[in-house]
Order: sequence, then structure tokens, then C-alpha cells
Amino acid sequence: MSDPDVLVVGAGPNGLAAAVTLARAGLDVLVVERDAVGGAARTAAATLPGFRHDLGAAVHPMAVASPFFRRFGLTDRIPFLTPERSWVHPFDNGTAAVAWRDLHRTAVGLGGDGPAWTRLLGPLVARVEEVARIAGGAVLRPSADPGTLLRLGLRALEQGTPLWDARWRGRDAPALLAGVAAHTIRPMPAIASAAAGLVLATTGHAGGWPIPVGGTGAIADALAADLLAHGGRIETGRDIAGPADLPAARAVVLDTGVPALLRIAGDRLPGPVRAWLRTFRTGDGVGVVHFALSGPVPWTNEDARGAVTLHLGGTRAEIAAAEADVAAGRVPDRPYVLVAQPTVLDPSRAPAGSHVLWTYTHLPRGSRTDPTAMITAAIERLAPGFRDVVLASSARSPVDVAAWNPNLGGGDIAAGAVTLRQLVARPVPSPDPWHVGAGVYLCSGAAAPGPGVHGMGGYQAARSLLRREFGIRTPPALR
Repeated sequence: MSDPDVLVVGAGPNGLAAAVTLARAGLDVLVVERDAVGGAARTAAATLPGFRHDLGAAVHPMAVASPFFRRFGLTDRIPFLTPERSWVHPFDNGTAAVAWRDLHRTAVGLGGDGPAWTRLLGPLVARVEEVARIAGGAVLRPSADPGTLLRLGLRALEQGTPLWDARWRGRDAPALLAGVAAHTIRPMPAIASAAAGLVLATTGHAGGWPIPVGGTGAIADALAADLLAHGGRIETGRDIAGPADLPAARAVVLDTGVPALLRIAGDRLPGPVRAWLRTFRTGDGVGVVHFALSGPVPWTNEDARGAVTLHLGGTRAEIAAAEADVAAGRVPDRPYVLVAQPTVLDPSRAPAGSHVLWTYTHLPRGSRTDPTAMITAAIERLAPGFRDVVLASSARSPVDVAAWNPNLGGGDIAAGAVTLRQLVARPVPSPDPWHVGAGVYLCSGAAAPGPGVHGMGGYQAARSLLRREFGIRTPPALR
């Protein structure tokens, strides 16, 4: 078999997005993957027969907002279900703050802080396509409307500094924002976390936070099918450990973490780039627990029962305290917990009447702590009787997460700390951060625009490669 034009290492959503774009441009593309198609974005058995769990990402705010997926027509290829409640934040007293897909309805529920919520997010929701373009690119190469960039930047500056409570009077609105900002697994307040949280909140009030019918694996399957239909090839069970394992190709795209990039690309990376990459910081980790349930979670709060995504952790101050503990290397007494209950909308993932539950909590990088007890206790506090509906569970500590997917070093699902420095330089300070060496490109969550199932890292790396290696400046049609 002939050598490919381009080798893609890693079949996660970004690697597949790059491969699809390159194959549709007429190139011969080979994708190699050590495990299975999808990488961390897969759906498979994890507890009992008949229960299908999302092994990595579970809810997909960028599935409808990502410029790549919009061009690819993802929502036309596979069915999505979008809850009316984008996310819910329950409290110990049985109440909950609700971020509805409808911005006005959310503001009404926030009472006296409703107008402030609308002033914060309304201008971004009205410009959601521009916000998505900003979020999908490189900071040093802005390609969106300067006014939208300024609006987002000023809001991130406010919500990412000690000014973050200046506009709020009550408990609910700041807790809602803290819940989304905490996805970055960083101490708060922080500008990078605030920016990410504002983008996620904007998508929650624009297209919503949908889930694919059948699970996250459907997204990877749609990408893989398109690649194969356009002449691409995929080989699984093949590990690329170093330069000697690379087949001859004009260019290579790596859907890997920075340590693997350094190991695989070797001398193809210029000395200054290698030196910069060695300063790239890994973030803290997650502990993951998958539950098989005999019935729905018995949340005290009614809105929590109807939500797909929930953030547990109490007030903004309590979430910030938990994240500070993690950053200091401590296991929090009252952890932040992210919960997804997809079978509220998609019963196909479990036997009739049963449910699957996806959960994670933040833990220090490299921790061996089994998160089952702490996550169970956090849910039980808000849903008394939860333990009684648990049929089985499967857990991974941060060390286990890294063993399952070596790109997630120390259990860092972001493939690199989401800091201001690594927001500007991800992984290198350049208007084209995907190109890192002679014929070498990085497209993973360690490259701009960062973590998430959005395909933009792959799409941007492919566009850079087409332009630099083949002189193709017009990207191919993707639908």
C-alpha cells in the first residue's frame, strides 16, 4: 500500500476532523489510533450489560455552535436532543438555580439578579456565531468582529478577577456562572476560566447543550464514516511511540498531548519550539464514576430531575474553595461534581426503566483517590435515597484516567492547564499555533482553541497544513 500524503496520529474528534478536511481536499490520509475510534469521545459498556456510558465527554455545547461542525452538518447527520434546561445548580436546601435555554426565562428565575444576567450574557447570545468564531480560533490571530471580542474580553476581565461579585446581589446567578467556569479545573477567579465559562453559558442560551442519541460515540462514528467515504484509511491497535514508528508521509498531524508530541516529532521540532513546549503545564485531574441505576436519581429539586447537566458544589464561594483545595494538592471535603443524566432524554442507553449516570469530580493531578465515595455522598446530599437506586458503578482515579488515555496526563482531561498564558500560547505563541515544525502539526486539546468536542483544533490544523504543504488556500466543502 502506498505511503499517505498525511498521517494523522490519534482518532479523537480533532484528529478525525483534521482527517476529514484533508481527505475532502483530495489528499490520501491515514489515521492511526492505539485504542479505538473516538479516543476519549466514546460510548461503551462500563458497568452492566445493556447500559451504555459515555467514557469521556458527555454533553456537547459546541456540537451546534462549532464552526467546523456547522460546516460538517453534524446535526443533519445524527440526531441530537436538546434539553430546555441547559444546566441546573441544586443547593442543599432543596432549591436550585436554573439556566434555561431561554435567556429571558433564566433571568426571570434569578429575581433581582435577572437584569444583570441579561446585561452580561445578552449581547454575547445575540452574537453567538461571532463568539463561536472567537472560541474556535487562536488568540493571536483574531478573526471575529472586534466589538464582540471586546465585549467578551471585558466580561472575562470582570468575572475572572476579584470584581466577579460586583454585579451580583443574590446567591444563584454567581453560582450558575461558577459551575460552568469550573469546567476548566482551575482556581477561581481566573480570566481564562471566566472566558471559557462565558462561552459555555452563551451556547447554553443560544443553541443549548445537546446530547447525541445513543451517546458521544455517534459523533466520532459520523466523522469516521465521512473519512472512509472520501478515501481515508483508519488503522486501530497501532501505537506510535517515537519517530521510528512514523510511516513516510509529507506531513503528520498529531491528536496527542504535548509530551507525546515531543516524543514522536523529535528533531522535526525546532529547538526553540521544543524548549517552549517543555514549559507547557499540565492541569489538575478528574476522578470519574459511571453509575448504572435501577431508576432516576431521586433529586429533592424538581428541576434537577428534568435536567441532563447538573453542577454540584454549593455557592460560588464553596466552589472556589474546592477548586483551591485541588490546586493546592488536597482532596476537597465538599467537592465540585459535574453530573450528566442522559437517559432523562435518551432512554436508548439503558434497559427499560433504568438509567445511566455520568459523573466526575476534580482531584489533584496524579491522585490515586477513588472518587466513588465522595461523588456518591455529594449526590446523596441532594438526592436522599440515591444509594438505593445504584445497581453498579465503575470508577477511575486521575491515575486511572491517564492509564486509560495517555494523552490525559495525570488525569488532566483538558490536555493542558487552561491558564491565561496557555490561552494565548496553546501550545506555542503564534498566530498559527497548530504548525509546530517541518511538516508537523498539533490538533488536540493541547492546541488552540483548547479542550472540548468541537473539531476546531483539527479543522484549523488541517487548513494550516493545506496552505503550507500543498498551497491550498480554500478549504473544502464539508457537507
